[in-house]
Amino acid sequence: MLEICCANIASALNAQAGGADRIELCDNLWEGGTTPSFGMFKVLRQELKIQIFVLIRPRGGDFLYSDAEFKVMLQDIYLAKELGADGIVSGILKADGTVDCDRTTALIEAASPLPFTFHRAFDCSRDLNEALEDIIFCGAKRILTSGGKNSVAEGIELLKELNKQAAGRIIILPGGGINSQNIQSIKEKTGCTEFHLSAKKLSKSDMLYHKPGLFMNGSREIPEDSIFISDRDTIAEIKKQL
Repeated sequence: MLEICCANIASALNAQAGGADRIELCDNLWEGGTTPSFGMFKVLRQELKIQIFVLIRPRGGDFLYSDAEFKVMLQDIYLAKELGADGIVSGILKADGTVDCDRTTALIEAASPLPFTFHRAFDCSRDLNEALEDIIFCGAKRILTSGGKNSVAEGIELLKELNKQAAGRIIILPGGGINSQNIQSIKEKTGCTEFHLSAKKLSKSDMLYHKPGLFMNGSREIPEDSIFISDRDTIAEIKKQL
């Protein structure tokens, strides 16, 4: 199974055209992903035949949420289900770095009968082996993880260990820095059967005029005359390898 992380319409359409099995729809990749526009989701639900898993994350930053933020997450899950989502991606931690089992269970129950993926909040937990058991107890179907490192390549040994520990009770979904050069090695070393990546490339905007010296995002490091879009040919190549 190949899941493509998509933060815009073009990426989602390219994911389907390239042969992906599903997308994880989100927004704000610069912040690690947040809940997408439901207008975008509604349009894509009409355009795509492949599965759409919707990320539920009310903001960037950490994964410790206030009562108000938790209420927003529940409402976003209800809306995603109403609009035809195929799965939900989310997760919550406690201040001590453990999985917030009560709130995560509540999210999973709100998502039911849709499958629930616990996202990379898992990688921020204090003990991945402990967190794995907690998430299984909560009832999630998948864990999206880089093995607790900045990339799957760095966390590959722990990913192998986690997949062995999971023993078929939950799907370990490697994600973070996967590309056409390392996908085959990651598949062989981890024994995993589902993979998550963005396959994104920087695409130049069609704008002819660019206001000199003005940065709407406040950072000169983020190009505003370009857009990251998932590349159809890269997705097709990776799908072929799998």
